[in-house]
Amino acid sequence: MALDLSKITERDKLKAQREPHWQRLRAGCFLGFRPSKRGGKGSWIARAYDEDSGKYRLKALGDFGGLTGNDVFTTAKREAEAFAELVEAGGQVRAKVETVADACKAYAESRPEAEARFKRYVDSDPLAKVKLAKLRRRHLREWRERLEKQPAQVSRNKEGERSTRERAASTVNRDMAVLRAALAQFLSPGAPNSEAAWQEALKPIPNANGRRTLYLDLAERRKLVENASAEAEPFVRALCLLPLRPGALAALTAGDFDKRTEELTIGKDKTGKPRRIQVPADAAKLLAAQAKDKLPSAPLFMRSNGKPWDKNTWKLPIAAAVRAAGLPADATAYTLRHSTITDLVSLGLPLLTIAQISGTSAEMIERHYGHLASNAAVKALAELAL
Repeated sequence: MALDLSKITERDKLKAQREPHWQRLRAGCFLGFRPSKRGGKGSWIARAYDEDSGKYRLKALGDFGGLTGNDVFTTAKREAEAFAELVEAGGQVRAKVETVADACKAYAESRPEAEARFKRYVDSDPLAKVKLAKLRRRHLREWRERLEKQPAQVSRNKEGERSTRERAASTVNRDMAVLRAALAQFLSPGAPNSEAAWQEALKPIPNANGRRTLYLDLAERRKLVENASAEAEPFVRALCLLPLRPGALAALTAGDFDKRTEELTIGKDKTGKPRRIQVPADAAKLLAAQAKDKLPSAPLFMRSNGKPWDKNTWKLPIAAAVRAAGLPADATAYTLRHSTITDLVSLGLPLLTIAQISGTSAEMIERHYGHLASNAAVKALAELAL
């Protein structure tokens, strides 16, 4: 027998529980009632199906404390139907943004790297609970001081001990940048030199470009691949062949590589926007071998347990290969990306092309590798000398 929430006697018989008791109003539209455990009036919830996302959307309607009798159900039903119409019409239903945590969550919806930073440095910090309306410069200054004191994790050895270093100024700048961007979506800059000037506490540290200068040449990279474990070798080889971020490479699935056109779709990266690139023959051969006999959703580079690589699992095998190959101890997965980009610039490829392939901006390539492009031009001019 279908539940009829319009009857007060029937609502009074319902058991208090976390999941609301639902009444279907029409296809894709439901009205829910959650009885109070403390003898109160109980609360109402609307649920509507969103065809665009293939999911149900929920909205808390409250307890309608100012209404009595049948007016409560009538009003709840009307609001549930209005909510369903909004969802069905493609209206965007967003949670109310009140706190710093809310602002960060809204900003990170399409930015996975920002979401990861917020989880590490904001969500568990007292700053997260501060209301945006009451946010002051001192709140962010205190958060910044706590951030700067946190050591940055480098790696951990086989015994599980963490290896850390002092947090670099460039790292602090990157952490502050995403928070500043998130808050700027909901707050206007405060008056300069006042407590309302929240933005002043997040000014970047000057001259703190965290440029990676360690370079491994082709012979050193081959040696690294040769000393990598059988499990990690394909992943390390791919890092040496393509100038991708390790996280973007680890997130690839078998369906991201098109063997027919030798094109690769990078969907999860720092920019948050997917891009499609043509890969060279050696890389295409490696990617085809990794994608063979796998479902499109399976990790392209799969560990022996069937799971994809991540920063906590690729560090140890790469560190072991670095030691076995006798390479500089501070060589990391990102060193391979830097080394590959260095070679591409030195070979004279257009900076814009390199930026598009590597998933960064031409400005960043120019800033960190522009001198190499100049050197390549000088070499080319020298060959023209008579």
